[in-house]
Amino acid sequence: MLRLLTFSLLLLLSSQSWGQVRISGRVLNKKKKPVVGASLTIKDSYDGATSDSTGQFSFTTTEKGKVILEATAVGYKDFDVYVTLGTVPVHQDVVLADNVSEMSAVIITAGSFAAGDKQRGTVLSSTDIYTTAGAAADITSAIKTLPGAQQVGNQTGLFVRGGTAEETKVFIDGSLVNNYFYTGTQDIASRGRFSPSLFQGTVFSSGGYSALYGQALSSALILESTDLPDKSTGSLGVSSVGLNAGYDQLAKNKRSSVGIDYSYVNLWPSFQVIKQTPDYFQVPVVQTVEGNFRIKTGKDGLLKFYAYYSGNQFGLRRPDIDSPALKNAFSLQNGDFFGNLSWKQKFGKWRLTLTGSYSNNLDKIQNVLENAENAQVKVSEYPYDGKSLWAHNLAELGQGKGILEYKLHGLSAIRVGGEYQYGYYQSKFYNDTIPQVTNGWKDSYTAAFAEADIYITPLLALKLGGRAEYSSLLAKTDLAPRLSAAYKIGPGQVSLAYGVFYQKPDNNFLLFGADKDYQKATHYIANYQIMNLDHTFRLEGFYKKYNNLTKTYPDTVGTGYGYAKGVEVFWRDKKSFKGIDYWVSYSYLDTKRDYLNFPYEMEPNFAARHTASLVVKKFVQKWKTGFNVSYSFATGRPYYNISDYGKPDYYIADQGRTIPYNNVSLSFNYIPTLSKPNSRHFTVWVLSVNNVFNIQEVDGYNYSFNNQVKQVIEPPAGRFIFLGCFISFGTDRTQDAINNNL
Repeated sequence: MLRLLTFSLLLLLSSQSWGQVRISGRVLNKKKKPVVGASLTIKDSYDGATSDSTGQFSFTTTEKGKVILEATAVGYKDFDVYVTLGTVPVHQDVVLADNVSEMSAVIITAGSFAAGDKQRGTVLSSTDIYTTAGAAADITSAIKTLPGAQQVGNQTGLFVRGGTAEETKVFIDGSLVNNYFYTGTQDIASRGRFSPSLFQGTVFSSGGYSALYGQALSSALILESTDLPDKSTGSLGVSSVGLNAGYDQLAKNKRSSVGIDYSYVNLWPSFQVIKQTPDYFQVPVVQTVEGNFRIKTGKDGLLKFYAYYSGNQFGLRRPDIDSPALKNAFSLQNGDFFGNLSWKQKFGKWRLTLTGSYSNNLDKIQNVLENAENAQVKVSEYPYDGKSLWAHNLAELGQGKGILEYKLHGLSAIRVGGEYQYGYYQSKFYNDTIPQVTNGWKDSYTAAFAEADIYITPLLALKLGGRAEYSSLLAKTDLAPRLSAAYKIGPGQVSLAYGVFYQKPDNNFLLFGADKDYQKATHYIANYQIMNLDHTFRLEGFYKKYNNLTKTYPDTVGTGYGYAKGVEVFWRDKKSFKGIDYWVSYSYLDTKRDYLNFPYEMEPNFAARHTASLVVKKFVQKWKTGFNVSYSFATGRPYYNISDYGKPDYYIADQGRTIPYNNVSLSFNYIPTLSKPNSRHFTVWVLSVNNVFNIQEVDGYNYSFNNQVKQVIEPPAGRFIFLGCFISFGTDRTQDAINNNL
């Protein structure tokens, strides 16, 4: 889980020159104007600098002989030149050619935050995710600092723009990840399974996403795995939560690689320091094994394989809300596998992308009613007669996908493709009153899609697309049009997006009800954005209409409806304050829905009207330490006691709003090996503290069956502290370090 943490943290570093030969010069463009912020490095070394406001650069190096000086800058083509180093200073000017086709053209941004495109700049990179205080190296936790995402502490998943967690889907290399989050328990949120260091590109779409993806009603998190490593690398980590080790071997011809990683997480040491509210009779233990290989195919092709397996278990006791003399002992055993194979290959102006994946997740759940001495008891009266239970839930998903892309003139392109998914779900259940029952479903899902990027001029672009989907389980077909447009105005651009999005009901709801239908959401989005190397400003408004949401009372049918609308602002600044990188986000959300057992259209309990985040990062090279702080705020969320006690229909027995959410988190990264010349191993010490001031967090309330007891829902601990030491071997991250920090 903490795989390659060192590698990503090293991107914080600034390469400091220690040598005997000075290299200097000036970086210009074809018009003989200075290029500011260009990165200059000696290939395969840790020596380099960036050009100043006049294009000048200068640094020292210990390298000798014939070497390659590399120059890169946003908006320009990469430049390499051989220089010979001896004992006298070297002067080398550099002239960079414009990458006009990509930099001058407008890009469609409505609804999406993208990271990983070197020519466009980034919003959140893997480094940002690792170093965002309070995120604990979890991708979705870091994304919660972006506008559109909600701070929901007691439920697992990513809640976006008034949508449930199930309405956000995660894709890795084009494949849907069926169980992205660890399986948890009621009122305690679980983190994502995958490390940020696995990915080189991240697209967080809070609405209006591409026609290449489907079955996500509100949002899509699209992740692209890394390609071949630069060198063979190893890693070792020891922390307050466990151990991890990994190794990636790059072939001598640098055309293939193979890697394996293992991590062991045991929260017992952490729980001894930070006391938990639940009584854990089995502390959480997670073991994870990951494997991968990468093979270059021809000049422009790459075959990638990634496999992941984790096993985790935990058990905890909590007081029973209906009787102070009883307890509920909940235990879980989970096994999860995900394997993905992808291949990309260019054939002239054509590019073929093929992906295939398989996932398998098994949850073994047990809840036992116990007395004060932790002995199992059997009570035949309601509501206690159904509390001791046993369940096995198995979910499998196999999928294949193909995309054929043809490059037209300039940046215009056409993509067509299709995908097939075979899903299987089985639930076995029994309790003291119900003998074992087995329910399940199978579904063959097929989709065809097409999408075109049309650049009418470099300042005006359209994206036209659509999907046709069929589900054998629902026995229904849907058509989902998508349309986006962008127009460049001065330093910024205006984007508009419209789309229709469908999603099958959740797994458990598909087990019941005769009237099964696709849930539907229609998105309307408008935004204005200015983005360059040092600054990002984004203003976005949206409206989303829901139809066919799942109702569970009086029957399980798709007759629910709702809406969500709001305004969001994002600002990131890497330049105004020397050595400081920070961003600010704000979201206003107005949403209501009538679904599940709601008696009428209401604000859902996972939606706050106002949310805001501030993230600040500073690296002090003299101290070899990075300082990171984050502050998150949200107004109170609504809570309800929806009850049928004493009445024939559901009604609101109690309601209100929680106290506002406030969280200040800190993290520190100390790198003792910084500035050591020719070092091929790195050590990073990490200390992070979540909710430094132990501010109370209230996520809602639970109620007894007779509405007489009201119990607050809070995190299992007020704060969390993490301490770890991570060592990497054989990694050359010079270019990344310079691009991110100098």
